[in-house]
Amino acid sequence: MWPPAGAASRIPAPAPDTNRGSWPLAPPVLLMTIDDIRALVADDMRAVDRLITDRLRSDVALINQLGAYIVGGGGKRLRPLQVLLAARACGYQGQAHIQLAAVVEFIHTATLLHDDVVDGSELRRGRETANRLWGNEASVLVGDFLYSRAFEMMVEVGSMDVMAVMARTTNTIAEGEVMQLLNVNDPDTTEERYMHVIYCKTATLFEAASRLGAILSGLEPEPQERIATYGRQLGTAFQLVDDALDYAGDTGATGKNVGDDLAEGKPTMPLIHAMRNGTPEQAALIRKAIEHGGRGQIEGIMDAIENTGAITYTRALAQQAASEAVASLQSLPDTPYRRAMERLARFSVERAY
Repeated sequence: MWPPAGAASRIPAPAPDTNRGSWPLAPPVLLMTIDDIRALVADDMRAVDRLITDRLRSDVALINQLGAYIVGGGGKRLRPLQVLLAARACGYQGQAHIQLAAVVEFIHTATLLHDDVVDGSELRRGRETANRLWGNEASVLVGDFLYSRAFEMMVEVGSMDVMAVMARTTNTIAEGEVMQLLNVNDPDTTEERYMHVIYCKTATLFEAASRLGAILSGLEPEPQERIATYGRQLGTAFQLVDDALDYAGDTGATGKNVGDDLAEGKPTMPLIHAMRNGTPEQAALIRKAIEHGGRGQIEGIMDAIENTGAITYTRALAQQAASEAVASLQSLPDTPYRRAMERLARFSVERAY
């Protein structure tokens, strides 16, 4: 459970560590905004952005154009933020976290390029997708370039532990893509099966981002695993809220139309819950919509989602995951960076976009 209101604000700031200098100032966790979180690692993030721009350069003009378009298209940069915060929360004082944060963003961007091709998407974050502008072939190949550039940068860090984590992570993401493809238009997808897809497609990269910070800091396997658990649960919460926002979000804020997942025949958590708990007529309506895709029955499906409390259920699952993420951090020193990670978990379930 979250701490009671006001409890975190009574936690005193940690005393400066004479071996590392004073901690940067940060508001109490319950008052901290997403901008406050970013401000803690603003210098690091600017270095990441510079490195991304530098390592995107290629002698092939199309790679420069398409890569700059997708990387510069907005987004929350939560995955590289995780690398930076986890490294600092674990006491890391070097510079390799900058490189690895860029690596994580390159891998995430590559998955977006491939996702949009597979899904036939034409809009992302309110802008036309790369495949819409440059075609599927160019999007897939530039995604491959980003993957290979990421692994090139990983080698430069010189850590076999880092290489092992990221090799396993990219393999898991690929498996998740295939599993999601198999679930499309399948109304018999279970909650358990869907949660496994969430782990593979989304949570595994959050998990890796947090683990990288722990690896750089030289943590032993057990505390390293706790940091990785934080990332995994944060990623799970984040995806579940995305599922809820697909049916209950503001189009202007999310950059998506209501029911985009349904239009693609994706059985996400709100639909799975509504089918399981709705009337036979509602279940049949949702089943047919998943099987054929499209938004033709969106009003009836929205009624079923509302009547069964599917959005509340999905957000409750996200809240549980976020609470488990926070609990996994309790062995870390009480620093602004740890508090920022705790607040980020809360932001993942409170957000409206």
